Amino acid sequence: MSVVSLLGVNVINNPAKFTDKYVFEITFECLEPLQKDLEWKLTYVGSAQSDQYDQLLDSLLVGPIPVGVNKFVFEADPPDTSRIPSDELLGVTVILLTCAYDDREFVRVGYYVNNEYETEELQNDPPAKPIVEKIRRNVLANKPRVTRFAIKWDSEASAPPEFPPEQPEADLVADEEEYGAEELAEEEAEAQGEDSQMEGVEGENGDGVDMDGESEDEGSVDIEGESEDELLEEEEGEEDGAGDGMEVDEPEPAAAPAVLNKQAEAMVH
Repeated sequence: MSVVSLLGVNVINNPAKFTDKYVFEITFECLEPLQKDLEWKLTYVGSAQSDQYDQLLDSLLVGPIPVGVNKFVFEADPPDTSRIPSDELLGVTVILLTCAYDDREFVRVGYYVNNEYETEELQNDPPAKPIVEKIRRNVLANKPRVTRFAIKWDSEASAPPEFPPEQPEADLVADEEEYGAEELAEEEAEAQGEDSQMEGVEGENGDGVDMDGESEDEGSVDIEGESEDELLEEEEGEEDGAGDGMEVDEPEPAAAPAVLNKQAEAMVH
């Protein structure tokens, strides 16, 4: 079981200008005292063709971490446009929000980001040289791709069976906006009970089918594998009505600890 569980991420300034800072309000729960700080990072994927264009926008050490529900604000600078191929400055890309403990990454949240010109005139007739000041970004905040990794925390009892675990760089698994560890464990327990009852039963095409009626192969999502047209269709249908963050049905902290009230002084090194 993870000692730290990510409960929610809210993108504060969205949509925004391409040159604006990224601002996230992050809520997480800590189940036991930690000896070290948590390290949060935000990475911008500059090109789908090569990771050499990836940019680490900012990193932040948060601690000491009190037991219970904690919340803080993470700000990161926009990407350096000189390090992004000019033909990939516009369109759909990805940002990755990650958290690690003692250099061991245990959660990763990926978001699609659409970069386009502010005016319809520039969208229909984009200039040969991109005008960065007129580019607007829109983070698909309600469609995150979440991956969790089992790591060793402070005690040997918390270490996974094989340590250190592999942390693949490929697919980001969609977690259906469920950040709570307790809810995830309950769903897995229910699925195991239902699987035992459904043993030997297959779908009409012979493929394994989960309780939602989806093929087992659909459990893994490649964040760079969807077409740009499909992503833009999603965004157009959701941009006006969707919120910028995910609402998490979690209790508010009983008492705001000093580390939350004095973020800059007590939580950031």
